Amino acid sequence: MLNHGAIVLPGGNVQFSLWAPRPESVSVAFPDRPALPMTRATDGWFTVTSACDAGTAYAFRLDDGKDVPDPASRRQKDGIHGWSVVVDATRYAWRDTGWSGRPWREAVIYELHAGILGGFKALIGRLPDLAALGVTAIEVMPVNAFPGERNWGYDGVLPYAPDAAYGTPDDFRGLVDAAHALGMMVFLDVVYNHFGPDGNYLSLYAPDFFRSDVKTPWGAAIDFRRPEVRSFFTDNVLMWLTDYHLDGLRFDAVHAITESDWIDEMAAAVRRSFPPDRHIHLILENHNEASHLERNVDAQWNDDLHNVLHVILTGENAGYYADYSERTGETLLRCLTEGWSYQGEFSRFLDSPRGTPSVHLPPSAHVMFLQNHDQTGNRAFGERLTVLTPPAALDAVVALQLLCPQIPLLFMGEEIASRTPFLFFTDHSDELAEAVREGRRAEFAGFAEFASPEGREQIPDPNALATFLASMPRPGGAEADARLALYKKLISIRRCEIVPRLDATRTLGGAALGPKAVAARWQLGDGSRLSVACNLDAAPVTVPQAAGRPIFCSKELEGDVLPAFCTAAYLDDAT
Repeated sequence: MLNHGAIVLPGGNVQFSLWAPRPESVSVAFPDRPALPMTRATDGWFTVTSACDAGTAYAFRLDDGKDVPDPASRRQKDGIHGWSVVVDATRYAWRDTGWSGRPWREAVIYELHAGILGGFKALIGRLPDLAALGVTAIEVMPVNAFPGERNWGYDGVLPYAPDAAYGTPDDFRGLVDAAHALGMMVFLDVVYNHFGPDGNYLSLYAPDFFRSDVKTPWGAAIDFRRPEVRSFFTDNVLMWLTDYHLDGLRFDAVHAITESDWIDEMAAAVRRSFPPDRHIHLILENHNEASHLERNVDAQWNDDLHNVLHVILTGENAGYYADYSERTGETLLRCLTEGWSYQGEFSRFLDSPRGTPSVHLPPSAHVMFLQNHDQTGNRAFGERLTVLTPPAALDAVVALQLLCPQIPLLFMGEEIASRTPFLFFTDHSDELAEAVREGRRAEFAGFAEFASPEGREQIPDPNALATFLASMPRPGGAEADARLALYKKLISIRRCEIVPRLDATRTLGGAALGPKAVAARWQLGDGSRLSVACNLDAAPVTVPQAAGRPIFCSKELEGDVLPAFCTAAYLDDAT
């Protein structure tokens, strides 16, 4: 199988490759010299090798005379419709010699948006504060090239090219280099389940890239039955890990990939491509499917755990939250001790069974978050938990998150108690901008407050610059310093008391103490036992007597009574 795109070969030549089964001829076009005809193979591949320098601008010219960007472009000039640019990844002078990553058990992840925080170079300046907080990995929302100057990244159309709005490919490498110097891993969120609506030219020359018989929420499904399609995305995975020294990837909505065996094929390719002592971590967003986690995938975002905590904290029960609005204490306990709430049970929201059994998976196979880009930004007004729940309750649930054996993920701004929203933002052209604006309003048409035209007008316009600017996290007033200190303390406790014992952890069950309170226990890898009790109610609850020494308690305990909005953790050391 050929590599996709423009590959710099030893000696300075560049091999151009494009899978284009529709046209009879394709050439490489340049802005300042004649086009270079490509050779067509019977399987639809076009190739040519030419002497080119890094920085050469090019496009693929189809047999109808239309120039299209390279779908595997490593860099774009003048946006997603402009020229692609040859990139030589070997020219970057890496300073992270000897870096092998960090074990998964050490992950404390911080999800961020590169554009909101000023781009790749500006992010470097923020890394020391995150390292001081105790963060061991940043997870960057998608950076693949997208239309306009601002975007969440899930509308990208060129998955190999970092968007110029954030910086150059070498700027991104510089961010990774700087993170490694501070002992921090870098993960990237990648989108392989769809392309954005603007700038995707694949259907012009490779319509077989898509399925006509399967639709997704974003359009025609990508046809992962085809080896050329599978290799396009597997090569992309390997490019990010190799050319950018990334420590792992988070795969968006893989439940929308119809041939899920590609996930295991890709993960096996990753494991073959790196030595065993190089820590590479693969994380999924998926619908409670355990099979990939039994093989070469490290973990999955645990939406069930988030959802029940959100219901407990806010009382909201609309939409998918309705599936978590009953027996909340038992549901939270199941998530903490078994993984998912839905392990094959019927979901009223989906009107179908959801999930597979997960109790056999280690707790570290689940990424636990209180907020993320979806759960915040997909709200009409992008409200954070700081404006939806009392500070004391939020302090208690932060302690639960960081003292449980699941892998914690923070969303940018949580550590400073930010009250600014995180809104959905784009920068589309006029017609598409209107379609996105109306589509956003239609998403909330079923809610009473948005049923009228006046109500829908209140929803922030995704394409307005003000929407983007409003989404920048800022310290949350008087609560900011206390929340930051709490995060530092809890992450330090986690690092010292829990992380060294985390491998081979297994559940010991627990008890629901009420609709908003639980006590859960685990046996850690060294034989010690961790007990965590959390009360998110405004009234105290009685808890079972916990064995071991206290490692954290957010309030003074009175015998076996756990006060309102309180979390306590105990460690019974192995003898």
